[in-house]
Amino acid sequence: MTIQNGKEVSFHYTLTVDGQVVDTSAQKKPMTYIHGQGKIISGLSKALEGLKAGDKKNVTIDPEEAYGNVDPKSFQEVPRSQLPADMEPRVGMGLQANTPDGRVQVFRISEIKDDSIVLDLNHPLAGKTLQFDVEIMSVK
Repeated sequence: MTIQNGKEVSFHYTLTVDGQVVDTSAQKKPMTYIHGQGKIISGLSKALEGLKAGDKKNVTIDPEEAYGNVDPKSFQEVPRSQLPADMEPRVGMGLQANTPDGRVQVFRISEIKDDSIVLDLNHPLAGKTLQFDVEIMSVK
């Protein structure tokens, strides 16, 4: 049975970005999803189409089919007073806040100024080429 829309797929993966492993399912349960429901990035979904249990594949995914390019409009400058008083901000520090609709918004500090900080609201992997090593465990 091959991977196609509506099939339940389980696979192990290792994700490498800029030569560094950033995520892996090794030593964990494989990732499981229903193919074609948009639960994994489009480039990976396309690359897995037609594979079957036991297949292994190395996949390179450009930003456009992963988390998109860095959007310059997704940077926001906010007063330092909006940070907790005991927090010492650092460039690259990850922060999160709840949106009015209850979702969690994750962002990073991209710049620190005297009275403000600049937040990067892009996905942390935006603008990155992703390298996946995958092994298909099952297709149902």
